Amino acid sequence: MRIMGLDYGSTTVGVAISDELLLTAQGIEVIRRQQENKLRQTLARIEALIIEYNVDRIVLGYPKNMNNTVGDRALKSEEFAEMLKRRTNKEVILWDERLSTVAAHQTLIEGDVRREDRSKVVDKVAAVFILQGYLDGLKFQENINKESI
Repeated sequence: MRIMGLDYGSTTVGVAISDELLLTAQGIEVIRRQQENKLRQTLARIEALIIEYNVDRIVLGYPKNMNNTVGDRALKSEEFAEMLKRRTNKEVILWDERLSTVAAHQTLIEGDVRREDRSKVVDKVAAVFILQGYLDGLKFQENINKESI
């Protein structure tokens, strides 16, 4: 079983996949589209990746505002989550992604990646941060459950 992490943007979707032990997230690609509302090919590519990697569930970044309110981007993510559920028949989990793109940029800067190259991969790196946060949360919850027994 693997979990897919997605960073859904206006014209890109960063994609990450967990390892089979659900310990680490690896970025695999950035899906690009010409217009924000043209999602047919994006959804088809996600479906193909689900099959290729034997994905069991999807973690979709949920870009809430810093004050914890739901803005326009978060509403679009909710709509995209519903599309994914209908198209893939997979569980889709909305995961708070506040500052994931900022962290991705910072990581790339610290890795001395040139500005032109950062823009090509930042969404994939953000998807890794989203998915890794979810995986770490699973392990944390697992440890809490073990301690309460």
